Amino acid sequence: MAHRAPSGRALAPSRRLARRFLFLFTLSLSCSYLCYSLLCCCGGPAAPRARCAPARSAAAAKKLLQKSRSCGRAPAEPPGSAAPPRRPREPSGPPAAPAAAAPGPPRPGAKRLPQAIVVGVKKGGTRAVLEFIRVHPDVRALGTEPHFFDRNYDRGLEWYRSLMPRTLDSQLTVEKTPSYFVTKEAPRRIFNMSRDTKLIVVVRNPVTRAISDYTQTLSKKPDIPTFEGLSFRNRSLGLVDTSWNAIRIGMYAVHLQSWLQYFPLSQIHFVSGEKLITDPAGEMGKVQDFLGIKRVITDKHFYFNKTKGFPCLKKTESGSLPRCLGKSKGRTHVQIDPEVIEQLRDFYRPYNIKFYETVGQDFRWE
Repeated sequence: MAHRAPSGRALAPSRRLARRFLFLFTLSLSCSYLCYSLLCCCGGPAAPRARCAPARSAAAAKKLLQKSRSCGRAPAEPPGSAAPPRRPREPSGPPAAPAAAAPGPPRPGAKRLPQAIVVGVKKGGTRAVLEFIRVHPDVRALGTEPHFFDRNYDRGLEWYRSLMPRTLDSQLTVEKTPSYFVTKEAPRRIFNMSRDTKLIVVVRNPVTRAISDYTQTLSKKPDIPTFEGLSFRNRSLGLVDTSWNAIRIGMYAVHLQSWLQYFPLSQIHFVSGEKLITDPAGEMGKVQDFLGIKRVITDKHFYFNKTKGFPCLKKTESGSLPRCLGKSKGRTHVQIDPEVIEQLRDFYRPYNIKFYETVGQDFRWE
């Protein structure tokens, strides 16, 4: 049996199928090439990888080609959207030191804990001693009262040190807080800081000191009771009220015992408040000897101010103008009944005698 050759119409579907297959094969190769180009372009560590979706048409392939040209550029943010914050790159080593301040001349010296402290007593003449000793070039003193060993002890020694003036190796650091002398914890706390600390105590007739204390308080609180009313629990019986601070401070022999538990008498120097007025150069000469510094402060540094009834500085080592203590120093005392004064003298007499015997010095308050 003879076979008939296929006609052109029968071959046409087979050719169309082959052409379609060839077109799809070529298109798939183009998509693969574009995806490979995109991956190579956008595959760096700093940019996110682009996903290659298979293109279904020539238009899609053209669009992918346009994206490949713009790869590496940051995409534009849609209107109204905020760019996400960039996470800072963490350093691999230790944290860098803060940027240094603008360079300037180095400040001389260092801040040191005090080697000497004026520990008392209130209204005895402590401010005068501090101002006078500051004239000495080998002494730097803190002008304010830090109250570290009675009120601010919980702040720590570094806080205390930070308050001090800068000193050279050859200079002494001094501070004064008169309330230390009557603070029970102060001797132990100062001893724990340094057992070599030198202590200065300015003492004054306890009766005169109490009146001066009252006068100062009265200037701030005019409505307080009278001096007599605060001094006695029962004046007719001569019972002095030792709970009143102005009376209690003057019991020097009692307070001194607490200090002698930690410091030898050789480390405590007592300044006479009376002689500090009549002979400031002589008293300050003894203070300089006690501190182990040269006697620089002499008579040439003082003159007596008749208005205040108190010596003032005539000259300082820096050549500053003459100056006196503040308005609160040397004020006129209130008038007190002479009988009240006599009763208080009788009360303080045994304490004074005990004090003289302990320190080996007669202050002649009797």
